[in-house]
Amino acid sequence: MSNGALRSRHLGKALAVALAAVVTAGLTACADVDEGGGTPAAGGDGETQNAKVAFLMPDIASTRYELADRPLFEAKVKQLCAGCEVVYANANSDAAQQQQQANSALAQGVKAIVLDPVDSTAAASIVTTARAQGVPVIAYDRPIPDVPADYYISFDNEAIGSMIAKSLVDKLEADGVQGGLLQVNGSPTDAAAGLIKKGIHSSIDPSGLPLLAEFDTPDWEPSKAQDWVSGQITKFGPQIVGVVAANDGTGGGSIAAFKAAGAPVPPVTGNDAELAAAQRIIAGDQYNTISKPIKIVAEAAAVTALQFVNGERPAGKTTLFNTPSELFTPTVVTKENLKEVLIDSGEIKASDLCTPEYATACSQAGLA
Repeated sequence: MSNGALRSRHLGKALAVALAAVVTAGLTACADVDEGGGTPAAGGDGETQNAKVAFLMPDIASTRYELADRPLFEAKVKQLCAGCEVVYANANSDAAQQQQQANSALAQGVKAIVLDPVDSTAAASIVTTARAQGVPVIAYDRPIPDVPADYYISFDNEAIGSMIAKSLVDKLEADGVQGGLLQVNGSPTDAAAGLIKKGIHSSIDPSGLPLLAEFDTPDWEPSKAQDWVSGQITKFGPQIVGVVAANDGTGGGSIAAFKAAGAPVPPVTGNDAELAAAQRIIAGDQYNTISKPIKIVAEAAAVTALQFVNGERPAGKTTLFNTPSELFTPTVVTKENLKEVLIDSGEIKASDLCTPEYATACSQAGLA
């Protein structure tokens, strides 16, 4: 989780071609009855036409799961299989609750589980339980290192960390800024956060810019990131010339800490291209974010889940944690390319971005 040359719209086109190929090649979980015998075409006994698929998300701290991942996944499943049902649950950062939700989904007879784990280590038990019942697990966005899932779909998280940090380092070097950095990582129980953290270090460590301190943010909570950064402002003050935050929530919390302290806000990174982050970028409060169109991974997960439902075992394009995987390429977004990457692509609507509070900033950026 530069590569930015692969624009999100190009990824969308590539995915559309891949999806069409999958369907043509035999994704028949919801195929119509054939002309001769009235039985499902290559779909088994017909149960696959009404299969249940679980979609289990980790938290509500990131707005994306309710606003984007869920509706996009559900829409794609319905498009490919009108009779199929999505069993949805959000664990609200509670690993034990997610285990209960997985058990409930299995009790309801789901034929596949798409799982974005709260705790990547604890999620191993979900994989083990599901496998004992013959139900495949597709790890989504966050990998499950200890017990390999049947498949993993995500943007390249290590690349995300490397790209946001390199973008910030390049800006500070171009501006001739001297000082040190704070590193605000994601949740210590999230393996994807660990990959992002590794990527950040790959760009910061050789840069020559001192790393003053770093923090693993429990549950990705913006308020916890804000509290930690507030303490670092008290400790280091003007020595802080940049903050590499692992996502838009922790980035927003970091920015709030500087504003609460009455201190100038240094360049701060992000990831997820949330609407609030795009507004902060236009206003000059946040330096960058990462565009990783959720439509791409959500639709790929729906296709893959239905392949498993239909008895197929898709081959990954790469392997991560001994799991067949497909990792998509993200794009760094700054004020300079925000219009092209987020607005022109349709990822964010200008009307949503340019609310009255941001009207002047949008006008100056040529968005209104």
